Amino acid sequence: MKILIASDVHGSARFCSMLAERIAEEGPDTVLLLGDLLYHGPRNALPEQYDPMAVADTLNGFKQHIIAVRGNCEAEVDQMVLDFPCMADYTELVDAQGRTLFATHGHLWNPESLPYIAPGGAFLYGHTHKKQLEETGGILLVNPGSVSIPKDGSRSYAMFENGVFSLKELSGDLLAEAELPSLR
Repeated sequence: MKILIASDVHGSARFCSMLAERIAEEGPDTVLLLGDLLYHGPRNALPEQYDPMAVADTLNGFKQHIIAVRGNCEAEVDQMVLDFPCMADYTELVDAQGRTLFATHGHLWNPESLPYIAPGGAFLYGHTHKKQLEETGGILLVNPGSVSIPKDGSRSYAMFENGVFSLKELSGDLLAEAELPSLR
């Protein structure tokens, strides 16, 4: 199971195109999108090359690989232009060892308000536009940061393969790695 995880594209055609290059190069089985795909929201400046329809067209090219959750900037009209479901508040994936990966945007559940996740699993979220890779209480907290409007200095995404999460800059450069905690 190889998963590319990205969040907070916010309608930037330029950085979505760069993400598409990473998807093509990384060759994941699944692309997990953690919300805020098409619109920038009232608290964010317009991202570079803001073009939500171009972003929809780019992402639709990967529709057979995408699992997406709803961010706080998604609206029902977004579903009309996306060829994959994007309106669920969360999804759960289970890896080959039976460990749960709980994925959400981060505005409903977050590190201060976690859903139940069995020890050895991971909580995947976006929303803050800040990368995180940290174990707490037997679960791994994973935030891939933002593809287009980072609030921590670099555009980024995450990869998951064989129980290991990697945070990477949008250029593909490795920033950090962490294994899922041991099953308890």
